[in-house]
Amino acid sequence: MPAVIVEQASDSISSYTALKKDNERLREEQLIHQTQLLKFEALEKENIRLRALLENSFKLGEQVLIAELLSVNMAPYEHIVVVNKGTRFGVHPQQPVLDANGVVGQVFRALPLSSEIMLITDPNHAIPVQVNRNGLLTIAVGSGQINRLVLPFLPSNADIRPGDLLITSGLGGTFPQGYPVAVVDEFTSQLNKPFANITATPKARLDRNRELMIVWSNTTPVPLITKPPATEPAEKASPHE
Repeated sequence: MPAVIVEQASDSISSYTALKKDNERLREEQLIHQTQLLKFEALEKENIRLRALLENSFKLGEQVLIAELLSVNMAPYEHIVVVNKGTRFGVHPQQPVLDANGVVGQVFRALPLSSEIMLITDPNHAIPVQVNRNGLLTIAVGSGQINRLVLPFLPSNADIRPGDLLITSGLGGTFPQGYPVAVVDEFTSQLNKPFANITATPKARLDRNRELMIVWSNTTPVPLITKPPATEPAEKASPHE
C-alpha cells in the first residue's frame, strides 16, 4: 500500500508539472497570437489608408508620390513633420501635400532622403482659399492649434457662414485649385472692428496621418534616374575634302 501511494503521488506530481508546462506554453502561444493579431489589425488599417490615398490620387488626375511619416516637430506653435521622401524622388520646396481628406500643407525643406512638411495650422503658414458655395476669396492662416485655422481678412458683412467648405483658390501658384482645405465652424462679428472673427476646422486629419501625398501640379513624369545626355555622332568627312 505505501508503495502504491508513493507511486500515485509521483504520478500526480509529474502530471501537475506537465500540465503547468503546457499551461505556460499555451499562455506564451496565446500572447504571440494576440501580438500577431494586433500587427495584422495595424496592417489592415494601413492598407485601408493607402487604398484611400490611391483612390484620391486617381481623382486628383495629377502626379503624386506617397510618403511615410518619420517624425513630428514638438516645438510649441511649430507644426512641421518629416517624411521619408526627398530630392532623390524629385521632391522640391513649395510642393502641396495632401491626405485622403484634404490639404495637409506644403514642402518646407527638401533633403536627399527626407523632407520637412509645414502643416496648414502652423502660424507661419497661409493658404489662399475660396468659399465653395459662392466663390468668395480670402486667406486661411494657421492658428498654432492642430485643429483650427483662422480667416482674419474678411469683414463682418462677408457672405460666409458655419458649414461652408473652403477649397484652394489656385492663387499664389503653390496649391492647384479645388482641393478641400477646411470647414467654417464659427463666424462672429466684432463691434467697432472692421474684420470678423472666423475660424475653420481642417479637412485633413493632421494629427493622425501616417502616409501623405506629395503632389506635382504638372503631369510630366519626374525622372528618378538622370540619364547622361546623348552624344551626337561625329560628322563624316566629305570625300572632296
